[in-house]
Amino acid sequence: MATLISQNVVPKDKSEKPKRKAALDEPSPLDSVQEPDNSKGSDSVKPKKKKKERKESKEAVTEQEAEMKKLENALFGSLLPVTFGNDSEEVDEPNDDSALFFTDRSANSVLSIYEDDVVKGVIVGADDNAKRKPVWVDEEEQKVNINIAKVNRLRKMRKEEDESIITGTEYVTRLRAQHMKLNPATEWALFDSQAKDDTSDSDNDQDNGDIDTIFQTNEDLVVKGKSKLLPGSLEYARLVDANAQDPSHGPINSVQFHRNGQLLLTAGLDKKLRFFQIDGKRNTKIQTIFLDDCPIRKASFTPDGSQVILSGRRKFFYSLDLVKAKTDKIGPLVGREEKSFESFEISPDSKTIAFIGNEGYILLVSTKTKELIGTLKMNGTARALTFANGGQQLLSTGGDGQIYHWDLRTMTCFHKGVDEGCITGTALTTTPTGNLFAAGSDSGIVNVYNRDEFLGGNKKPVKTIENLTTKIDFMKFNHDAQILAVCSSMKKNSMKLVHIPSFTVFSNWPPANRNLQYARCLDFSPGGGMMAMGNAAGHVLLYKLNHYQHA
Repeated sequence: MATLISQNVVPKDKSEKPKRKAALDEPSPLDSVQEPDNSKGSDSVKPKKKKKERKESKEAVTEQEAEMKKLENALFGSLLPVTFGNDSEEVDEPNDDSALFFTDRSANSVLSIYEDDVVKGVIVGADDNAKRKPVWVDEEEQKVNINIAKVNRLRKMRKEEDESIITGTEYVTRLRAQHMKLNPATEWALFDSQAKDDTSDSDNDQDNGDIDTIFQTNEDLVVKGKSKLLPGSLEYARLVDANAQDPSHGPINSVQFHRNGQLLLTAGLDKKLRFFQIDGKRNTKIQTIFLDDCPIRKASFTPDGSQVILSGRRKFFYSLDLVKAKTDKIGPLVGREEKSFESFEISPDSKTIAFIGNEGYILLVSTKTKELIGTLKMNGTARALTFANGGQQLLSTGGDGQIYHWDLRTMTCFHKGVDEGCITGTALTTTPTGNLFAAGSDSGIVNVYNRDEFLGGNKKPVKTIENLTTKIDFMKFNHDAQILAVCSSMKKNSMKLVHIPSFTVFSNWPPANRNLQYARCLDFSPGGGMMAMGNAAGHVLLYKLNHYQHA
């Protein structure tokens, strides 16, 4: 019973027990009973005393923190949301760190000037009449007086000639106005600019609207494809070789773009016909066709893009059907003894193929049946051909130095004229519209004629190009007849690009830092954006003409 009492009874004042124990000399009657638990009781006194001391120190710290918080609230304002009620009520301190992050809800009814500017899309300072409450006011500005007439650079801020002394606030206002005058706001960057509110001048408003429309689109401001090509220098860029993935092992005799502008064929004396997909970066090879019995002298797409005609110094030629992927061998032609069909032209309507035959004969073959449908006879040998008037007329030149005009509907020659200064004609080409044609000779002279004037009796060329000194082997107009390419395979870098409207040669072609080798053939893409040139080294050089937008 005594043991239970000694364990359950808690003294009111823990500090009094040691004092009583020290004051009494006489042993208590219960000492003998409590003696077994004295060691346990003495050990429990020290933790309780430490716990009380920690509690007292904690209360002191809490009171100190409360005083510091009260002082902070008086100096900087309360960090807690504003509450309504009894001022004497204490706000319980939260246990987490949410007090470090707070939201100021005391000014929800007042819109910040910065938020107002963002919502309305207004530049600060753009509207001088706007009344805004300043965030901070320097009281010293009212006490400072500035003499703006004394300093030369400040005299421009005077409103009257005799004005000299102004206050600091007025000085700041005039400085801001001067800054806005010298650095106006970028009104074009705003969709709803306040400058558009001034409708006094309708013309200015229309101009501002056009400018805003221009800056709100990413389209090209100048459409290069419809503008005129300027003479002097040609803007171009070198691209990866068209046949970089599979160069030819012999001279390149033919290069031509397909009508879609993405497919290019190359052919040469290595008996291989190659197709490449042109993108200017990789130029992936699509297919290679090998003709074991015909070194290819010329290969060409039909204008409709359905076939490829290939020929060489053989008494036959090949036709490749791109739709059926089938190659047909045609020849020899019935009634003819020609041993070479290496030179030919295809009419723009894809109906007729004109081959150069022996002794001045021109052989006309149907592209559909591949049969001979007619022949034309020149006085001299035939060297070059070209179609005109949509395939209804044919021009030819050769050993007698004259240019023949043939009507294919009647199979007759309706005009013949001498090419000025020409002994032997070697090349001939016409513009897509047929209003101009160029004739090249074995002396390197190129004459450009107006076709209507030539047929009317005026045999004087519009321009004579004398930049080359060796035999002209190939000539080609681009799609809009603004560039004429002229090349000769007898000399290195013997190639010129002529600006047709001015009939002048581009001064920066051929490139000064690039060896073109012996140029043998050339073609422009249907859109004029690319130019491919084949040389005797087996490479097809590819260039991008920056003036034209599409390939």
